[in-house]
Amino acid sequence: MSKDGAPDAEVGIDLGALSNSLGFLFRMGQIEVFGMFYDALGKLGLKPGEFSVLWVVHLNPGVRQGSVAQTLRIKPAHMTKLVRAFEEDGLLDRHIPESDRRGIELRLTPKGEGFVADHAEEFFTYARSEANRLTRKEAEQLIHLLQKFTRLGGQT
Repeated sequence: MSKDGAPDAEVGIDLGALSNSLGFLFRMGQIEVFGMFYDALGKLGLKPGEFSVLWVVHLNPGVRQGSVAQTLRIKPAHMTKLVRAFEEDGLLDRHIPESDRRGIELRLTPKGEGFVADHAEEFFTYARSEANRLTRKEAEQLIHLLQKFTRLGGQT
């Protein structure tokens, strides 16, 4: 055990079949990537998924809130809280169209567009560094497989 009570990686704990579980490996990968995210971009005050929401709205002005939530797999209640927080911060505007009062369309404010413009390069530079433990070919293969698995890369 280390000083903080966490198990030492050098101990070589046997994970058995757990080391072949996609769910387990995804979760461990998520923990690794989130730690790297906070080290690199914690100063922005964002959580890992928040810039993704702003980026998607930036690329799709007028997109429906529900569509963003569904695409990024954000629970509707959490998406509502996130949108409200972005709205309070002056980054995003909500609009309810006359043609469908049930839908909520999202657009970045000028401040939101500025935030995305100011931080996109830093965010995507970080994103490229996520795979720094892999060769370029391995990273491309992993990204391709994850796009296929999550159905986010146009693959079926």
